[in-house]
Amino acid sequence: MEILIKGKGATIGNDKCDLVLKNSKFINVFTEEIEEGDIGIIDDTIIGIGSYEGLKEIDCSSKVICPGFMDGHIHVESSMTTPESYGNVALANGVTTVVADPHEIANVLGIDGISFMLDSAQRSPLDIYFMMPSCVPAVSFEENGAILSAEDLSKFIDKPEVIGLGEVMDIPSVIEQAPSMMNKLNVFRDKIIDGHAPQISYKHLNQYILSGVRTDHECSSKEEALEKVKLSMYILIREGSAAKNLKDLISAV
Repeated sequence: MEILIKGKGATIGNDKCDLVLKNSKFINVFTEEIEEGDIGIIDDTIIGIGSYEGLKEIDCSSKVICPGFMDGHIHVESSMTTPESYGNVALANGVTTVVADPHEIANVLGIDGISFMLDSAQRSPLDIYFMMPSCVPAVSFEENGAILSAEDLSKFIDKPEVIGLGEVMDIPSVIEQAPSMMNKLNVFRDKIIDGHAPQISYKHLNQYILSGVRTDHECSSKEEALEKVKLSMYILIREGSAAKNLKDLISAV
């Protein structure tokens, strides 16, 4: 509502925008066309496209403007950099937003590791959102540096950058309804819960989804992806540095 009131005069052309990208060519992702026009901006919101004047104007006649890329699932620490440093490189390649699961550093340093990542992300040029790691340790027989309970994770739930529970990879704990896992799922029941369910199918998949899991990035075939989509899951097609599934899954789109 605030931007509606503040941008009223600028939207209809009576007032100047804070910033105008003049003479722009931009990609319209809705119509899949390249269009032309000025892009008017108030604060951090595009309020109109057409002919606008601004307090600050940038001539974009030699550029094509497109929306920033968003990476829906990443482990920043896998890059061996901090969120701050990672952001500098990713932004230069067109990525403006990432959703990070810090389960690797959490398995070594526990709560201190998560706190470090959230703090470093505040200094990153990227918009970084976090999923709290659901499996620390990944499975009960692993030896690692920390054990995180639902109570531990709940300390972060009210932070605006924390948007859900990270990939639930301990599938036996979900199927068997282990109390420790059920508590985590319950704490994050009103947020997004990411999955990690390679080749889980049929009745076990039904139970997995019933637990609240909404996404999966582990599909390796068209058939697997479509089965999960039909049961309401969102599928992230992974084409990473280690696992590559785009070729196998693109026909499902």
